[in-house]
Amino acid sequence: MADSRRILIVEDEAIVALFIEDLLEELGHKVAGTVSRLKEAMERGKQGDFDLAILDVHLHGEDVFPFADLLVEQKTPFIFATGYGEHGIPERFRGAPTLQKPFRPDELADMIAKLTAGTSPKP
Repeated sequence: MADSRRILIVEDEAIVALFIEDLLEELGHKVAGTVSRLKEAMERGKQGDFDLAILDVHLHGEDVFPFADLLVEQKTPFIFATGYGEHGIPERFRGAPTLQKPFRPDELADMIAKLTAGTSPKP
């Protein structure tokens, strides 16, 4: 797939992470990894070895927003995936791409396509 992306999954629920992994592979993308804690996400963010990230908002009692701030600084696109919808997102991230769990495969595919339109995958 020409538009295949390496996508980092930041999710603390194992079953949800597996679902997203399977879904991304079915959509033709590569899973760059799955992390379940904020500290792990921050370390991966510094490596920058992914094109896009899907972020659960709460990871084992910690908010993912410091990682989202890092991604904004790096100009790396991301999608919030949360059961709270936009209501659980701080004001500074209002308008950021957000999927409400549970989301449909086509919703994820559409959002990835919009976020990556006109860009090339990282080498």
